[in-house]
Amino acid sequence: MHKKLVSPIIITIIIGALGIACFIYIYQSWQEKTISISNPIIEKVNKDPQSLNLKSIIHEAEKNVVQIDGQNEMNTTTGSGFLINDKGDIITNAHVVQDADVIYVRTANARVYPAAVIGIGEELDVAVIRVPQLSNQQAMTIERETFSEIGDEVIALGSPHGFQNTVTLGIISGTERNFSVDDYHYNNVYQISAQITHGNSGGPLINRNTGKVIGINSVGTEDGTIGFSIPIHTVIETIEGWINSAQPNNLDFGNPNNIVQSTDTDQLEKDAAYIVDYFFESIDIRDYINAYTLLGDTMQSEQTYSSFREQYIYITKVNSEIVENKVASQNQATLLVDVTIENKLPNKQETKKEKIRYSITVGFENDQLKILQLTKTKD
Repeated sequence: MHKKLVSPIIITIIIGALGIACFIYIYQSWQEKTISISNPIIEKVNKDPQSLNLKSIIHEAEKNVVQIDGQNEMNTTTGSGFLINDKGDIITNAHVVQDADVIYVRTANARVYPAAVIGIGEELDVAVIRVPQLSNQQAMTIERETFSEIGDEVIALGSPHGFQNTVTLGIISGTERNFSVDDYHYNNVYQISAQITHGNSGGPLINRNTGKVIGINSVGTEDGTIGFSIPIHTVIETIEGWINSAQPNNLDFGNPNNIVQSTDTDQLEKDAAYIVDYFFESIDIRDYINAYTLLGDTMQSEQTYSSFREQYIYITKVNSEIVENKVASQNQATLLVDVTIENKLPNKQETKKEKIRYSITVGFENDQLKILQLTKTKD
């Protein structure tokens, strides 16, 4: 009876020992091996984020870039600037506004407002001006810490020779450049391949990948092949000091009616063309709110934003070409515009292309340039 129990006990011990040995082997193997995880979600998170869409960066930036005209009895200086907060404060170069008795800004939708200087450098070529009418608007995003490197792709916006919101692309081609021009000292500035000419001064330099402002375009060579931009993170504390110490009751503003009334026909023609192009660009990238704000009060009263949006919601692509631009009076221009539209057919995958000619009237409404009439003349 006792002998019969020996064999099962021995077998049990052997099996247990083998199990423990297998467990130890598996544990040691698991510790030594690198586990490779192939998970598409994890891979997507670990990959570098793709660059933002170039057209979207430019379109959003254009809303906050202004043309600046500084006037005195002798001449007018034209430059650029960009909105940096919800108080209506605009960064520009000191040399754009230093000798101005009156300062005006012209926005992307051709509105004209007076501005007042709230801070200006003597040796630092930076200034801040305030336009209360631009308060509570979304401002540009500033890069406050990172110093850009050689080879980084950049976008420069400004108003060279009065052509508002002109865009030039390039790279950071040099850093830590030091020089002086007209008593202004430029220290550790970016050298860029994007062109900087008359009127570009004060405009933003934007990082192509992030869409953030990294510099203030300030100086260009005579041949236009090299530009220089002040890194914004090196001057942002000075700028914010001016803003925080500004006394609204002590600011000196000019009269915007002066510049509106003196608008010549050539300028009205250019501004009208800009408004029309800006309208169709907004439709093209589905920024229906911005397009709707370009319409005059009468047009907005005749259709709600929802009904306006419904007209364009199926459009996938828009190309416009101005074929005629006539100034009908001191305050209005009439344009004929050929527009090629691609529409996505409802509940279908295919698109339909059509060409439409519009007759568009652009004129001043409460001292602001608006689209007053937009009608189809033929399909």
